[in-house]
Amino acid sequence: MVLLSETALKTPPKSLVVTPTYNERDNLPFFVAAVRRAAPHADILVVDDNSPDGTGAVADQIAATDSHVRVLHRPEKRGLGTAYREAFAKGLAEGYERFFEMDADLSHDPRYLPAFEKAFDDGADIVIGSRNIEGGGVEGWGVGRHFVSKGGSLYSRTILGLDVRDLTSGFKGFTRRALEAIELQKVQSNGYSFQIEMTYRALRKAMKVTEVPIVFVDRRAGKSKMSRRIFVEAIGMVWKLRARAARGEL
Repeated sequence: MVLLSETALKTPPKSLVVTPTYNERDNLPFFVAAVRRAAPHADILVVDDNSPDGTGAVADQIAATDSHVRVLHRPEKRGLGTAYREAFAKGLAEGYERFFEMDADLSHDPRYLPAFEKAFDDGADIVIGSRNIEGGGVEGWGVGRHFVSKGGSLYSRTILGLDVRDLTSGFKGFTRRALEAIELQKVQSNGYSFQIEMTYRALRKAMKVTEVPIVFVDRRAGKSKMSRRIFVEAIGMVWKLRARAARGEL
């Protein structure tokens, strides 16, 4: 008789991969397939903001043939932060224990998901896919994008007094405990600064943040959602977060 080990018998934590989409119809099927290979136990929630290119319809077609995939349709483009807050609140209500943020453009490689899972198993409350630690990096960016990303992260780290190397990474994981501590309803950022605020709030609540190295590869199709307005919002939000923390509001 073959006896299964305790590890083999252990049921994986209920996990939800959230990907906000806007005009990602060409990338979405490849993204979903890659996530399903890397984390077959996880569910995927596509949050589509009424993409003009029909991304929502493509997502519905995928969901119709895969019970691990669902779609949340929103009537208009409302921004990254609101997409994640809405999806996380839904996931918390449905009993998920681990949550992942990922872009559907394949710049966030799903092959790193097992490393995120291990970091959670080792006690992390938040896992950040970091481009700025040993083993991490970026492929396909010009000088301008490097300046915005690394400069924004360094600026935020300095103003907020944090040791996290990649504060602006959008490839992240949260435990249920972390999201409940952050208090999603109080998060104010919606664009580039959303990632900064989520991590800052978590650290203020004594959550353990772990960075794992990733190589970020620029999108294979479509256009970047980054804009000057989003970058300016992040610059201002960092000071607002610092002020609110000083007043004991975080």
